[in-house]
Amino acid sequence: MSESQILRDVLIIFLVSISVVYVFQKFRLPSIAGFLVAGTLVGPHGLNVISDRGQIEILAEVGVMLLLFTIGLEFSLTHLKTSRRLLLLSGPLQVGGTLGLTVAVGMAIGLSVEEAIFWGLLLSLSSTAIVLKALADRGETDTYHGRSTIGILIFQDLAVVPMILITPLLGLHTPGTLSDLVLALAQSFLVVALIVVTAWFVAPWILDHIVRTKSRELFLLTIIVMGLGTAWVVSMTGLSLALGAFIAGLLISESRYSHQALAEVLPFRDTFNSLFFVSIGMLLDVRVLLAYPLLIAAIVIAVLVGKFLTSAMAVLVGGAPIRTGILAGMALAQVGEFSFILAQEGQQAGLLNAQTYNIFLSVSVLTMIITPFLISVSPKFARRAEAFQRLHHWWEQSRTRSFSDEPAVKIRDHVIIVGYGLNGRNLARVLREVEIPYVVLEILADLVEAGQKAGVSILYGDATNATVLKHACIENARVMVIATSDPFGARRMVQLARSLNPHIHIIVRTRYLKELEELHDLGANEVVPEEFETSIEIFALVLRTYKLPQSVIVEKAEQIRREGYAILRRGEVLDLAHHLRRGTLADVEVETCRIDDDSPAVGKSLSDVGIYFRTGATVIALTRAGTTRSNPPSDTVLEVGDVLVLMGSRDQIRRALALLIDTEGRVDRAQAASQPG
Repeated sequence: MSESQILRDVLIIFLVSISVVYVFQKFRLPSIAGFLVAGTLVGPHGLNVISDRGQIEILAEVGVMLLLFTIGLEFSLTHLKTSRRLLLLSGPLQVGGTLGLTVAVGMAIGLSVEEAIFWGLLLSLSSTAIVLKALADRGETDTYHGRSTIGILIFQDLAVVPMILITPLLGLHTPGTLSDLVLALAQSFLVVALIVVTAWFVAPWILDHIVRTKSRELFLLTIIVMGLGTAWVVSMTGLSLALGAFIAGLLISESRYSHQALAEVLPFRDTFNSLFFVSIGMLLDVRVLLAYPLLIAAIVIAVLVGKFLTSAMAVLVGGAPIRTGILAGMALAQVGEFSFILAQEGQQAGLLNAQTYNIFLSVSVLTMIITPFLISVSPKFARRAEAFQRLHHWWEQSRTRSFSDEPAVKIRDHVIIVGYGLNGRNLARVLREVEIPYVVLEILADLVEAGQKAGVSILYGDATNATVLKHACIENARVMVIATSDPFGARRMVQLARSLNPHIHIIVRTRYLKELEELHDLGANEVVPEEFETSIEIFALVLRTYKLPQSVIVEKAEQIRREGYAILRRGEVLDLAHHLRRGTLADVEVETCRIDDDSPAVGKSLSDVGIYFRTGATVIALTRAGTTRSNPPSDTVLEVGDVLVLMGSRDQIRRALALLIDTEGRVDRAQAASQPG
């Protein structure tokens, strides 16, 4: 196949994808579904405009590897360690539950034991690429249900290897022994362990030397070689390329270059990943759908319902609340891309004929197309399912101590902290130090246990449930701080808390500005979007570099917060500030300045410094030893630690600060201190 034909095929795919995805976006439909539909249109069973699907599938496999590589960069070994419960409990339960349910149904409809087991293996896998892309687009990768879903997906990817090795043993024409299976598994994991240990020590050394060259191109090439190279070496052991790429991402994630590596790879990932979704859509044969419409529809429904039940139960057994189980269950309800590889192995082993293989492909692609829609509507089902929360509480009592086993909290005028992550821990520590009463609510049993050992007033419970909030005495609380990373759960908590206590002050932490408006409409008093606060911290660091006084930096930060949040929230501006700027006091500002020991004004009176006569600014107050005096007399001698309150125009205040702060001297001393010797 010529290079021009490959370029033609890729160009056609992108043109059709742009058109279809644009239409999908106009109707607020998931972009992943648009790519899948575009693949169906250009594929051999649609318009048949792609001359060589094999070339596209190669590019698509690169996209999957890049996707898993970036997920590994973002996931890190620390996250993998915290997800051990999902890997060791929920993951095996999901795969085993789907396998057992499929075997029971298969044998009931007349399949042999071997065929039923093989169908169970096929259906137990979910689509890592589609689910991760959908979660990333919705900003839910770091939520509780997002981490639960990713943990199970990782276990499924690990389980692909023994599934492929087991398939020949189930076949009619390829006999094998159990010892062969165990030996192959042992060899695969031994080689992977050697690769991981080697890369753990070699990768940082290589990246250190590459970064010293200060060449962006060399850094990018090194990252790509390390990712794809590790994936290729791991694939030689029988594991999948995608899993190898994930392992490579995990190794680099622990280095200080992980964020730059992620930024460099993202554009390539998004480009190649779209080809993967298109290549999956190409597999859908409309003729098979028309030949067996009822059969395929029945299987699709059975797969979605069965996998939802087994996945949700696996997450619930892992200790998650019912809402998280529903969200994760609906995200994992489809058939995965690795099932296609397993299906090909089944064909060679005589477990699938051509007809059943085509039906399986149709069912798989349809479940993938439906998945983005299921994920988008899953929060609505989760809210309705909360009516059955009491059934879940019965299960929690058998797993860990539940909030209903504890006496009612006796507390008033307190703070309710939802989530015991980094933000929750810091807030709890500060409240404890200043002796403000508080109660922490957390749904992760490990965090609850750690908090209780540390003496934190923490309870196990899901704050989206009214009974839990009442147990935390929300009707007597003054403030509620939602410090979780679950946007859907936060909305439910705000709405529920406002209905239970109309006077409570609700503060919500969120990741994105787009969620600010809805949270305010639901009843939040204050919303802190991380990306907006990050921008404030960035300009504060810039101002500190230019040696501006801390008081100026704080004032500007507060100004941006006041005006920025007002604009973001309602498109309004602050009345007073803008009336002053438009009126007679348009240039008036108020600033504070602390007199340090290196100030040129120390030991001088206000008249000697001559602030008003030399700058035009006025000293309207002076604070000394905790006492504030307005309009201090001109003979007041300035001392170290005094705080002056200045009023004037911006330019006047800047000149006044120059008289009170030895900026040049500080810079000279800092430069002298930085010189060697």
